[in-house]
Amino acid sequence: MMQQPSRRDVMRPYEYLAIAAAIALFCGLIFLATTRDIVIAVVGAGVIFILALVTLALLALAMKPDDKELTDLEEQQRREEPGAPH
Repeated sequence: MMQQPSRRDVMRPYEYLAIAAAIALFCGLIFLATTRDIVIAVVGAGVIFILALVTLALLALAMKPDDKELTDLEEQQRREEPGAPH
């Protein structure tokens, strides 16, 4: 019996995108205010968005799984074994 992921687990990737977009928007506005050139502001915001997204993803990978996640991983591993009951 497979358990459906919680709403929090489903929304987590969108949270990372939203945080990275907020950081990029803030930096883009700073670029626009200092240079008054829209092209530089858009390019700068795009670069910051990518850097923020990669940084958030690496930080998420560096976190240790809690007990609930470890139990879920063990259950998935048992299901993938050749002789395991489904």
